[in-house]
Amino acid sequence: MTPAVRVVAGVLRDCGGRVLIAQRPAGKHMAGFWEFPGGKVAPGESGEQALARELTEELGVSLTRCHPLLQLRHDYADRVIELEVFVVDDYRGEPASREAQALKWVGPAELAAQALLPADRPIIDALNSMR
Repeated sequence: MTPAVRVVAGVLRDCGGRVLIAQRPAGKHMAGFWEFPGGKVAPGESGEQALARELTEELGVSLTRCHPLLQLRHDYADRVIELEVFVVDDYRGEPASREAQALKWVGPAELAAQALLPADRPIIDALNSMR
């Protein structure tokens, strides 16, 4: 059995309350699907450290404050991921694509209609329960 891959994701909001999602580029696993920004946790990193690194690498923003939202495990046909999700309370910079991924801001009510990765769909319910 393949060991689970540890992954983090961050929920970033703009001043209007919209949420940022990114489209997985061609050549990546599940290309074309949308996801919350983040990535793999490197050995020795905490979830928060991995999120800070990934947001800088992917979006060019600096994480200044976040809090945990949920943890989940998702079994894909070819891999298992353990996902740790954070709400990003504060960051510096304007998010911009640094890894050829499309980005878009989506209203919370529109999230369910997006082609999100299956592992990311439970995030919608967790966000709705925060309201």
